[in-house]
Amino acid sequence: MVTRASSFRVPNVILFGPGAAESLGAEAGRLGGKHAFIVGDPALQRMGVIDQVSSRLAGVGIATTVYTDVEAEPSVQSADRCAGTARSAGCDLVVGIGGGSALDSAKAVAMLLTNEGSVEDYLGIGLVKRRGVPSILVPTTSGTGAEITPNALFYVPAARDKKSIVSPHIVPDVAVVDPSLTLTVPPAVTAATGVDALCHAIESYTSVNATPMTDLYALEAIRLIGSSLRAAVFQGNDLTAREAMSRASLYAGISIANAGTNAVHALAYPLQGQHRITHGVANALMLPYVLEFNFVAHLPKFARVAEALGEQTTGLSPRDAAARCISAARALTQDIGIPQRLGEVGVGREHLDDLVEGTMAVTRLLVNNPRPLGPKDAREIFERAL
Repeated sequence: MVTRASSFRVPNVILFGPGAAESLGAEAGRLGGKHAFIVGDPALQRMGVIDQVSSRLAGVGIATTVYTDVEAEPSVQSADRCAGTARSAGCDLVVGIGGGSALDSAKAVAMLLTNEGSVEDYLGIGLVKRRGVPSILVPTTSGTGAEITPNALFYVPAARDKKSIVSPHIVPDVAVVDPSLTLTVPPAVTAATGVDALCHAIESYTSVNATPMTDLYALEAIRLIGSSLRAAVFQGNDLTAREAMSRASLYAGISIANAGTNAVHALAYPLQGQHRITHGVANALMLPYVLEFNFVAHLPKFARVAEALGEQTTGLSPRDAAARCISAARALTQDIGIPQRLGEVGVGREHLDDLVEGTMAVTRLLVNNPRPLGPKDAREIFERAL
């Protein structure tokens, strides 16, 4: 790798470890808010988690308005409704708690409380003019890294597409990563979000924008996922595995926030937008097929990916060592129940033209790919996945 000048951004404060959520009140008080808007997953309200958050904020004199009408894979309209409620309540602090849908919605709300207009006005890179109100994000899944990144992803129904707000102005002030909050996440969600984190780590590690700093986080995230995801899926109350996955998701989030994702996400976006396949499943399904295309672009790095996933590469040629990353990713996704073929999620050959067109529109990610990828390449990857 050629060392070059690069930036590196993370939230001002990252609290990590079992029990970290107990510091929510203190962190909210430090940020100076008087009225917090809590954006959370509906299931967390039923489990009493939202009430605990409200109680901690009340303990430091902060009023709260709770919003749990968050769509899974939220649309731009859903996020606008959420922001409208916060505006009407006069909130000056946002606390997001839940999976990626709740956290991305919370990012949009914080931003729209200081920027006029709607979510659609800010879809793209660098369109947010000013920082939002202070925000604290608390993930309850281990995968999206949304508590770290400058991205917020939304479904645009009119375009049948997923699009992102990308801006350093939406990076939260505080990320609170408490692995104990992930203990009740169901196996299927643990699997999909866990492989989403693996995609983040592998893509950012092999991105053309990777740096020695991002490599540190990405490679350790891959190692943690390779050694812990199976246990987190099948032994959900294993706090050691859950803590490892929370750390992996955090590290992968730090890496993509600074190096970006590439072709896995680019091919997965139209699957999400056109066929409403969830983000984690779409990425996880495409991962082995994109690795088949990409691994020849940087044999040493892809060999290190294989090694981090537990593959033995001693004595192999550089090419054979790198190729082991494909079988490692495929074995992991098979073991935890991820669909292996597009047909399993209702996608057929008749959909390929639209999928290829959708992929080629995601230029902000394709430019990060370690190997140039054109329409013919995208089609061949989708065909192999049928």
